[in-house]
Amino acid sequence: MQNSSLKSTATKGIVWSAVDKFAVQLGQFVVGIVLARVLLPEDFGLIGMLAIFIAISQTFIESGLGTGLIQRQARSDVDFSTLFVFNLLVSGFFYLVLFFSAPFISAFFEQPRLTDLTRILGLSLFLNAFAIVQRTKLAILIDFKSIAKSNVIGTIAGGLCGIIAAINGFGVWSLVIQMLMSSLASSISLWFLSNWRPSITFSKKSFKSLFGYGSNLLIVGLYAQLLNNVYNICLGKFYSTASLGYYTRAKSLADTSAGTIGSILQQATFPILTSVQHDKEKLVSIYSRMIRMSAFFIIPIMTLIALLAKPIVILLLTDKWISIIPLLQWIVFSRVFLPISTINLNLLNAVGRSDLYLKVDLSKLPVTVLVMIITIPLGVKAIVIGHVVTSVLFFVINAYIPGKIYGYGPLHQLKDMLPVFVATIVMAIPVFVISYFIDNLVFELFLGGILGLLTYLFLCWLIKVDELNEIWEVLFKLKTYYK
Repeated sequence: MQNSSLKSTATKGIVWSAVDKFAVQLGQFVVGIVLARVLLPEDFGLIGMLAIFIAISQTFIESGLGTGLIQRQARSDVDFSTLFVFNLLVSGFFYLVLFFSAPFISAFFEQPRLTDLTRILGLSLFLNAFAIVQRTKLAILIDFKSIAKSNVIGTIAGGLCGIIAAINGFGVWSLVIQMLMSSLASSISLWFLSNWRPSITFSKKSFKSLFGYGSNLLIVGLYAQLLNNVYNICLGKFYSTASLGYYTRAKSLADTSAGTIGSILQQATFPILTSVQHDKEKLVSIYSRMIRMSAFFIIPIMTLIALLAKPIVILLLTDKWISIIPLLQWIVFSRVFLPISTINLNLLNAVGRSDLYLKVDLSKLPVTVLVMIITIPLGVKAIVIGHVVTSVLFFVINAYIPGKIYGYGPLHQLKDMLPVFVATIVMAIPVFVISYFIDNLVFELFLGGILGLLTYLFLCWLIKVDELNEIWEVLFKLKTYYK
């Protein structure tokens, strides 16, 4: 790929990936607020109990094979058809596993309603499996415009159905309807937007080749899903359903910002990094820029959410969710390094070192287990404080091996992020003063948010943060993002 072509493709990929993620997250955010105002924390807690079972099943279905197709340079239609057949067969198998294990899941949590909820929600595995190849094909072509369309269609369709169901008294089933309709609409739209059609061909040779790369990602994915959702199991088993509902809603609010930025960077940069994987200088240039750009957005946003957590929660979710305020304040800080860690690990996948990806992720297991043992018996607040501790340690671990290989490790990354940290700390002072002295929640949220944003941008301009100029070029001057 020529340099000018790479610049144009990268810019379009970043822009459309941003449109996709922001539009979807905004839609999900609005839908989540409406549902939270209508439904009870216990309803969200019930779905939270099932999260790990759906997530693990979905990880097996994907198995890292789609990522393997994106990473490899030569691909055939047989490869795509092999992946399609594999996805369907595995999705059918895991749906049967969920169907027959549903009574045991219900008995474990002592929640009779989980049997039917598991069996119906499990249908999402089929719906998602039908469109994995189409999504992969579009990602290879860096056609994030089509992916954005399908995701927005799914978000709108699922959100409307869920809200209508909630208003009509469907309770927890409103959340199930939302998820199923979102998956169905998104999958159907991907079939219309992609010109690829399966030939129902399965090649053992192709599968072995893809699985050789994807198997490491499968293990990493299973490991990550277990760690991400094990708290749901513990809270659902040893604490109230409402406590789990508070925890999952606080995580959802925090992930709206951090997850969006992380997803944009991961989705848009992976095929770009893959295309220049043999050009070390260009690879490191793109990689380091993404680290700095991620920090430019995520650090001030998470800080503002923490400072303005009270008006955000009460105004958007009502007083019945007031218990999540301290949880949200801690969780947002645990998400500061999330997009940056994603980029560090993404680099290893892009250059075909999924084995190192696996080793890096597994090396974090002792820390995770120790923090879990200490915090879970102490309650929900202790758990989210533990998230902050592990996120900092994981950033160092995730950045270590890429640093050894490419000379851009955790210390170098932190040095590049220092101007953003300084600007954010100074920005936090007037926002804290406003939050402390103003009692009107609407005024506090509006004035604190506007003043915080303007202060941060002014400080970034004053200390000449390069990312501010780059954003101006991309959004307003339509100049290239990469030099």
